[in-house]
Amino acid sequence: MRDLKTASKDRRRIFSGSEFERTYSYSRAVVVGPHILLSGTTGYDYATSTLAEGAREQTLQLFRNAASAFAQAGATLADVVRVRMYISGAENYETVMAVFAETFRGIDPACTTVEAGLFDPAIIVEMDMDAVSHVGA
Repeated sequence: MRDLKTASKDRRRIFSGSEFERTYSYSRAVVVGPHILLSGTTGYDYATSTLAEGAREQTLQLFRNAASAFAQAGATLADVVRVRMYISGAENYETVMAVFAETFRGIDPACTTVEAGLFDPAIIVEMDMDAVSHVGA
């Protein structure tokens, strides 16, 4: 069995600078070959340490965060093939999905949406995504 520290040599880690990544020891994204796996991402602005207000703004910031991580991996949101979405309340569904549709129209990734209690009651939406990029392949 391989040691956990050496088992990761085939992986490239992407970090956003989020305090959560440092505190809880995880990567914003992990790249393995052409696969990019994005961790649960919210509308938290890591540069200002603030959470965007409202469902639309949180979703827009979430996509900016995701796009930044994918760019570091040599990909874009156009490379996303799967999204898992967690919305804190059904009343925000239409707003979040409108931004999702604006962002992914024509890309049309597979998507699962769940209403769920999130770790911070101020967070309205969280998404994790999988992408496949053939940049450099």
